[in-house]
Amino acid sequence: MTREAEGPAAPFLRHLSPGCSEQERNAKAVEARDILTAIQAGRDIDLDGVAVIGDLFLDTLPLMSVDRLNGLSEGLLHDVRDHGIRTVRVIRGALTLTHARVHGMIGTRLHEGLLVVQGPVNLTGTSFEQTLDWSHTAFAGPVDLSDAVLLRGAFCLRCLFDQSARFDRTAFGTHSRFHQSRFRNQASFERAGFGGLAEFLEVTFEQETNLSRTYFKQGAGFSGSRFGGTVDFSEALFEKQAFFTFAIFQRDAYFRSATFRAAADFSDADFRQLDDFSNVLFGQPPVFIRTKITQIPKGAGGLEGSRILYSIAALLAILTLLLIFFLRKG
Repeated sequence: MTREAEGPAAPFLRHLSPGCSEQERNAKAVEARDILTAIQAGRDIDLDGVAVIGDLFLDTLPLMSVDRLNGLSEGLLHDVRDHGIRTVRVIRGALTLTHARVHGMIGTRLHEGLLVVQGPVNLTGTSFEQTLDWSHTAFAGPVDLSDAVLLRGAFCLRCLFDQSARFDRTAFGTHSRFHQSRFRNQASFERAGFGGLAEFLEVTFEQETNLSRTYFKQGAGFSGSRFGGTVDFSEALFEKQAFFTFAIFQRDAYFRSATFRAAADFSDADFRQLDDFSNVLFGQPPVFIRTKITQIPKGAGGLEGSRILYSIAALLAILTLLLIFFLRKG
């Protein structure tokens, strides 16, 4: 175990080597309440390879005026004030919790207001056994959850990401929600896996977004989202329904070699630059009703949705039976 730093301003530090057994990690487990105490004192959190026990509820942090915040970008401050927020809860230091196992819940429990995380957030390689809820959080620094495992829900409603956000190879659990969040910088979900419902409804991606080779086991929703930069869904796999209704693609959109095994609905979507659907596999006829697109992808047909195709097939079947009936009668 790495020796912990001393002093009130020193980071709250504990590193356990990869060779530690589960019993040894549990014996050196970190209490969530100790992490909260360190955050309240403005200390950096630097934990690696540890076990965390207990729930960490960040809505218990004290409120402070937005006018007292320092070091935030003009864009982030504008977004905060645009929401009419005057007081916020703050994590001033860096938050590093890597290659750990978190047994309890981490959550903001906020339905209004905002939590501001001023330092970078690094949760790479960590397993979360309970819900991870960052709803109503503004991240001023970069966020990295690459290779993390979220066994239950992952919620990020109305989050603001001012710098890069990485979720590469992240395993999402039973339900993931990013409703009305804003990614002001690059966002990457390359090779991420969504085991449950994945909801990216009315999300704003201002810069390049990478969702290539991402796996969606259950339904996926990107309806009402806006992609301001290039977006890449190449080789993504959608096992269930995928919805892109009213989505706006302001730059190039790549769906090359993606697979949609169930319904894919792009109704009222707006592709304003290159739309690349080459080698896409549709398990069902996709829906492109009122879609602004240069060319309807192969397999979509010229009809408005699969329901019409099914209706036509049913009508043909009835006509065939009638024809057989009259031939026999004759």
